[in-house]
Amino acid sequence: MHDFPAFLPEIPPGLRDPARARFHVLPVPYDGTSTWVKGADRGPEAICRASNTLEWFDIETRSQPHQAGVATHPPVRCDGAPEAMCAEVEASVARILDAGAMPIVLGGEHSVSIGAIRAAARRHADLTVLQIDAHADTRETYEGSPCNHACVMARAREVAQIVQVGIRSLDAGEMDALDESRVVWAHDIAEAAARGRDDDWIDRVCSLLSDRVYITIDLDAFDPSIMPATGTPEPGGLTWHQVQRLLERVTGSPRLVGFDVVELCPQAGMHACDFLAAKLVYRLMALAGR
Repeated sequence: MHDFPAFLPEIPPGLRDPARARFHVLPVPYDGTSTWVKGADRGPEAICRASNTLEWFDIETRSQPHQAGVATHPPVRCDGAPEAMCAEVEASVARILDAGAMPIVLGGEHSVSIGAIRAAARRHADLTVLQIDAHADTRETYEGSPCNHACVMARAREVAQIVQVGIRSLDAGEMDALDESRVVWAHDIAEAAARGRDDDWIDRVCSLLSDRVYITIDLDAFDPSIMPATGTPEPGGLTWHQVQRLLERVTGSPRLVGFDVVELCPQAGMHACDFLAAKLVYRLMALAGR
């Protein structure tokens, strides 16, 4: 099996030392429960390879976040049931948190987030999970498993408060248990943009967060016009700058304890999507380091 590439592979070796690095990248190339286009298991490697082309200077924060140290762990490989994969991810993320570092999980399908969220919630009783996603992912079970990619936020709300942003697709059965006061629908974001009032929905999101936040970003939250390389694209999504404004605000006061970026399904000729995902990871590092 070939060596898995590191995130930012060209940074100085001392900055890749796990004992010193603030940011610990955990690739999880798992695609065991996705139900339409397969290929999310290739997402973590594509993100890491694209990271080699990133500029290290972040313009908005006037910083070079890699200087805090970025260590890439060996990938969590699990070809079995999602429950086993979630347990492995939880154990790996727990070790990163215990070391005082920030876990950054690269999926893989969205089910990889379950273990990371559980690990964070065990250490922070006041945790809020901020989900940026096209889909609610709140089914109690799907295709026989409570750890299916369609169930990730049902599992998250068992251990933490949740806030859902960009949602524009869900099953009718999910509405019964959905707390709409903690959901910002994609069509409301679009309406706010049309009225020039983007700050209104971002203010609402910020008002719902606790002091400690874990962010899970499914790349299908972005509009397919800029992120077509996902397994379940949905029209009517968010723009790059809408997501950036949200992230800038929600990382300004609460303590970000970890995050994941999931559901990249690499497609031939769409290297811009791989780069968008890598840039998103690096931007969150920059915002976390402010």
